[in-house]
Amino acid sequence: MKNAPDADFLIFDLGNVIVDIDYQKALQRIKQEISVEFYDKLDGFYLTDFHKDYEVGRINSAAFRDGVRGYFQQEWNDDKVDELWNDLLLKIPAERLELISKLREKYQVGVLSNTNLIHIHAVNRILKEDHSLENFDPIFDWVFLSHEMGLSKPSPEIYEKMLVDLGTSGDRVIFFDDLIANVEGAKAVGIQAVHVTGPEVIFDYFKNV
Repeated sequence: MKNAPDADFLIFDLGNVIVDIDYQKALQRIKQEISVEFYDKLDGFYLTDFHKDYEVGRINSAAFRDGVRGYFQQEWNDDKVDELWNDLLLKIPAERLELISKLREKYQVGVLSNTNLIHIHAVNRILKEDHSLENFDPIFDWVFLSHEMGLSKPSPEIYEKMLVDLGTSGDRVIFFDDLIANVEGAKAVGIQAVHVTGPEVIFDYFKNV
């Protein structure tokens, strides 16, 4: 692989890097299920303490679902909460997994994602239905998920913990994320980081590899 970037590890965010997601789609779906008096709660949903706690594993799925029901003052059952919550998940394009597979010939590849158990179960269903994979383990050498680590991006601790687990230094890692705050967080601990502003960014980055 001539012109290959100088690194040993390539680490990818999931949302809008590997998995297509649409936050507004989920909010619009929830909007259809609630009365007008609760519309003003939509914009703050992703900023709630119970969402942040769920993302770092401080609460379990049952407590998160209760948080959603309480926040919107609805009596949705567990399946309904999961369905609404997972509506932001779209497709996992095959060409991205094919690129990861190609890159794995030269690099160790991994995931670093702020996520949660309900979403991961749904992502695994997409992987199985569309790509005949049980999970990301056959694709990636490393899988770092916020709810398992007890940490979330862009805190320095999550990147530092990843580097310890990888047994390397930041300059040997290239990290790809769609949120600039997470890119800057990675750079702050010495990781090479790339802002993914669209699906073409990663392909362009590796077009000569």
